[in-house]
Amino acid sequence: MNHGMLPVAILAGGVAMRLRPLTKTIPKALIDVNGEPFIAHQLRLLRANGIERVIVCTGYLDEMIQSYIGDGVRFGLQVGFSFDGPRLLGTGGAIKKALPLLGDAFFVLYGDSYLPCDYRAVQSEFERRGRLALMTVFRNDGRWDRSNVEFVDGQILAYDKQNQTLWMHYLDYGLGIFKRAAFENVPDDQQYDLATLYQDLLAHGELAAYETSQRFYEVGSLEGLEETRRYLAVQSHP
Repeated sequence: MNHGMLPVAILAGGVAMRLRPLTKTIPKALIDVNGEPFIAHQLRLLRANGIERVIVCTGYLDEMIQSYIGDGVRFGLQVGFSFDGPRLLGTGGAIKKALPLLGDAFFVLYGDSYLPCDYRAVQSEFERRGRLALMTVFRNDGRWDRSNVEFVDGQILAYDKQNQTLWMHYLDYGLGIFKRAAFENVPDDQQYDLATLYQDLLAHGELAAYETSQRFYEVGSLEGLEETRRYLAVQSHP
């Protein structure tokens, strides 16, 4: 078993309507968080977790993200880019397009999430379970976002972002791991949502889970952005 850390695909292609007007001229990845673009904080967190290679999947204002990060060397990383092209491909479609750069297995991270969890432990669980994919879940009980995962005794029983039930106390934390083979039936160059793929894998018994107790931070909404700014200010000046 390869004990190096798997590469990470960051989904940074969204148009970020909820953050307008902040994102009218810059992509969400470059929103200022305490004097630096958000993605700088994300990349440092990945590096601190032993990650060495990152592929950024971009669409909206992609050249700005690329010119800021470059080859990733100043973050101690090797960074590559995969571009949606003229059509927005959605979260699943963007990963499908990036597969040639990602290898046989890889983490997937939403571009607006700051996830201070144990990435090595998540990867170990993925390797131990041997499924096509693993979703990291967090017991949310409706505190931060709407819970969308029914999780009992280490198993995901249901996952649905649209139709929540009373039994959903967890949510999709924003960090997954996939084997390349999980994307076999995802169409090329078409819009496809990662949530649909997760549901499909779950239906076929191919979705493992890892529960993290670290809460998540995000910059997908204005209040989330403020909270993330406060959290990171404390982290850098303990």
